[in-house]
Amino acid sequence: MFEAANIREWRGHDVVDAEGHKIGELEAVYVDTGTDQPAFATVTVGMPTRHRLTFVPLDQATVGPGYVRVGFGKKLVKDAPWIDTDGELPAGEEEAIFRHYGLTYQAGAGGERRLARR
Repeated sequence: MFEAANIREWRGHDVVDAEGHKIGELEAVYVDTGTDQPAFATVTVGMPTRHRLTFVPLDQATVGPGYVRVGFGKKLVKDAPWIDTDGELPAGEEEAIFRHYGLTYQAGAGGERRLARR
């Protein structure tokens, strides 16, 4: 695992899948609000005139020179829940992101958000 401060330095670098296929560019990092550790990244994908931000877990990610390699296939990431490039993640849609990747979702003890953009 890498620290949130370090992964932010990779903004704009390529995000590739486990086989090295480019998915898009790293746009932002979302941390787990309970641990303040990197949990998801948003990746810019789509056509040049119709970009969107899709979410991918960082728990299996590794970094290399100019790229972040995630542990999920390109198609799975591109089919993940997304937001507009100028949008924000609504609290009610967090669970769908976790579910898409087969991860367990649990809101904070007081019902607070699980993900926060850093």
